[in-house]
Order: sequence, then C-alpha cells, then structure tokens
Amino acid sequence: MKAKNCLIFGGSGQIGRHLLRKLTKNNYKVTVVTRNIHQKGHIIKTQGNAGYIDIVELNIFEEAKIRKLFEKADICINLIGILYEKRGSTFKNIHTLFPSILAKLCKQYNLNHFIHLSALGINEATDSNYAKSKLEGEKEVLKNFPLTTILRPSLVYSSSDTFSTSMMTLLSRLPVFPLYYSGKTSFMPIHATDLVDVIYNIISKNIYSQIIECVGPETLTFKEILEKLLLLINRKRFLIPVPLMFGKISAKIFQLFPKPLLTEDQLRLLKYDNVVSGKYKTNLDIGYPAKCLFHEEVNKYCYMWREGGQFSKKNI
Repeated sequence: MKAKNCLIFGGSGQIGRHLLRKLTKNNYKVTVVTRNIHQKGHIIKTQGNAGYIDIVELNIFEEAKIRKLFEKADICINLIGILYEKRGSTFKNIHTLFPSILAKLCKQYNLNHFIHLSALGINEATDSNYAKSKLEGEKEVLKNFPLTTILRPSLVYSSSDTFSTSMMTLLSRLPVFPLYYSGKTSFMPIHATDLVDVIYNIISKNIYSQIIECVGPETLTFKEILEKLLLLINRKRFLIPVPLMFGKISAKIFQLFPKPLLTEDQLRLLKYDNVVSGKYKTNLDIGYPAKCLFHEEVNKYCYMWREGGQFSKKNI
C-alpha cells in the first residue's frame, strides 16, 4: 500500500512528537513545518526512521510557500496553538486566521482529511479571548472545508508538557500555593499518547465527525491534581484559596514576563470546568477511550522533582 502523506503544523510540541512516532511507525510519510529548523530540527528528525520525515522551514503565514506543500499532501493536521499572546502571535492570528487558510487550501487541493486541534470548554468561556478565538477558528474551518474533524481535548499532559512539569517545579519551590476559584475547576486530563491514538484512528479509519471532545478516564479538580502531584514528588505544601482580586493583581504582573505563569485571560478561563459538554461525540463514543491514569503516568517522570532526583526512592 502506498504511504499516505501527512502535512503537520506544530509537529515539535508534545502532541506532535508523539504523533510523528505513531504515524511513521505505521507507514505514513510526514512533512513537518517549523519556523526554526535549527532549534526544532533535531527534535523532529529523531521521532521517526530516515526517509519518513521531511522538515520544511517557513513562516506559517507565507501562504505562497505553504501552498506548494499541499500539492503532495493527502492529510493536513494542525496542532498549533498558544496560551498567551506575544508580538505577532495573537490569538486571532494563530487560532482563527491560520486555520482558516489551511482549510481553504485543503479544499483547493482536494485533501482527504483535515484534523484541527481546538480546546475543550470554549463554548462556555465567553469572556476569554483565547476561547473566542478558538471558537471562531472552528467556524471558519468548518465553513471552508467540511471534511474537517475538530478535536477538543481537555488538559493534555506528558513528560514533555508545560503543565505537570511546571506545576511540579512550582510545588517543589514554593511553601504556599494559591488556589484560584478555590481549586474547584474540573478537568479530565488526557495523556498525549491517548490523544495521538485518537488522531491516528481517525485518519487511518476515515472517521468523519465534525467535533470530537477528547478526554481522559477520570475527572479531577485543580486542587486534586495538585494534591496528586505533591504526593508523587513527596512534598508537603499549603494549598490556600485566595481572593479573586489577588489573582487578578498577580496575573497583571505575571503577564508582563516573557513566559508568563498566569495571564488575566487564563485566569478568566480557569473558572470554567474543562469537561465533556454532552453536546458532541467524545473519543469514547467513536470507540477509542483513553486508558492512561494521571497519577500512574506522571509517576513515570516525576522523580526529578523529588529530593534526590533520579536517585530518589519510590514511595508511592
């Protein structure tokens, strides 16, 4: 069977790396677009056997150059997203305009499928610029290319994420950790490998469903997630609910940093539960339930945040 060609945007992130390994292992040829081949090239090249991965360096808004990549593509996968804005990378540019461009090109070049990664809970978060840009992007994509499958994952985690690793770093250093909204916001964390299995089966078995909510097997509040992380790294910390005004002031300060720990928009987003809505199909409905449990997976890489690091003894 002739190998299908996948064109991937955002292939160097945590989801992208897992996806590259899965696709190349199953005889898919992959073209990965990156803005900086010198920084990301070595990461991307090591995710599959020689001959299965091509790397192209270009700015994602250079439409003339992107257009050429669609000539040989069968499937397009967009994993690009940002959690905060900086310089030219605005929510509107990344989450709305860019996916719209890709969808139009998918239609023009008659691709078999377009997989677009969005986010869970965006319908309810009407006061979040992040959520509004994601929702608008979904509308543009479906309008321009009906053969699109939009994935809305809850919190995605793995050893190369920016959530669990950052939280463990903060918990290992701070004696007190603030809980915004009393830590009651609910999530259904899904491991990157489970999400990648969903993506792979959608494209390999030609599953066409406009929106699929992708969630893990358990529902955890933000406070419960922190408690699990503290247990895993064998630390004791005070988790203190703080007034919303304190959170707003903190966010105003943090968002001035190059890589902010918290922004005002993220704080607004945090008040909405990140769980299945009941309005759309889930990964369970299409036959691919997530299997990885949060504490079991994080336990595989949390040792670096324990006393003694890699030499620490397991006590979980």
